Amino acid sequence: MKSTPKFEKITPAYGSSVHMKQYSDKLRDKKPFWHIHPEIELVYVNGGSGRRHVGNQLSYYKNGDLILLGANLPHTGFTDRLTGNKSETVVQFLPDLLGENFLALPEMVKIKKLLERAQRGVVFHGQTKRKVGAKVEKLIQYGPFDRLIKLLQIFEKLAESEEYKILNAENFVLEVEIQDNDRINKVYNYVRENFNHSIPLETISDEVSMTVPSFCRYFKKMSGKTFTQFVNEYRIVHAIKLLTEQNSSITDICFESGFSNFSHFNKQFKAFTGKSPSAYRKDITQVLQ
Repeated sequence: MKSTPKFEKITPAYGSSVHMKQYSDKLRDKKPFWHIHPEIELVYVNGGSGRRHVGNQLSYYKNGDLILLGANLPHTGFTDRLTGNKSETVVQFLPDLLGENFLALPEMVKIKKLLERAQRGVVFHGQTKRKVGAKVEKLIQYGPFDRLIKLLQIFEKLAESEEYKILNAENFVLEVEIQDNDRINKVYNYVRENFNHSIPLETISDEVSMTVPSFCRYFKKMSGKTFTQFVNEYRIVHAIKLLTEQNSSITDICFESGFSNFSHFNKQFKAFTGKSPSAYRKDITQVLQ
C-alpha cells in the first residue's frame, strides 16, 4: 500500500446524483492513493496497462480495464502517467441513488445482484469490456437525466454479462463513519510505518487511547477481521509488491515484509493468494511479459 486509506469526499455537480470524471491527458502526474468512499464506483480505462489494488487483492491488467467497486471498498487509482492509456472515465454514485426501495423492484433483481458482487470488486473482460467501456466513455456527453438512464442500461448489460471475474476482496469493506476516519487512519498509519516489526496489541491500543479488549472489538467491527489478520495481510500485500517489482530473493522479501518465520510466511501467502510466493512471481512475470 502506498499510503493510508483516506476518506474521499465526493460531490456531484449541481442537479445530478452521479459524479463523473474523465481524464485524457496521458502526461498528467496523477498519483494514485489508497482511499475509501461510500459511493459505488465504475471505472473504464481505455487502453494501456496498469495495476489494480482493491481491498486485499493486488493484480495487473493489460489493454485497458473495466471495473466495478462497491461502497466503502478500499482501493487505489488505476492509472498514472506511466500507464499508457488513452483515457480514464470514473462514474461514482451512492447505493441509494434512486431511492431506498428502488433495488427491491422485480425489474432490478439482476442489477441488485450485480451491485452485491461489486462489494468484492468485479473486473469485466472480453466483448463486455470493449462494448460497455465505450458506452461508459460516452456518458460524459449526456445531461443528468439522460446520463442516469444510460447508466441503468449499462448496469443491465453488466448484470447480464458472464465475462467477469470477482476480485479477492471479500470481508475488506470498511464501515467507516466520518468521525471514525481519524482513528482508523491512525491505526493504518502506524501499521504502514511499523509493519516490518512486531506490533503488540498493547502498543497499537495505546496509540488510539483504547484498552486492548475495546480496540479488538472496535477493529473487528470496522474491518471485519482481527488486527493480527489485517497486519498479516498488509505484510502479504507488501510482499506481493516486492515480488512483482524487485528481484530480491523470496527469503529476503519474507523478512523485509515483517515475517520472522519463513514457513509461516509461505503458509500465510498461500492462504491469501492461493499460490506459493514462487508460483505467484512466475505467474506475474508471464503476465507482464
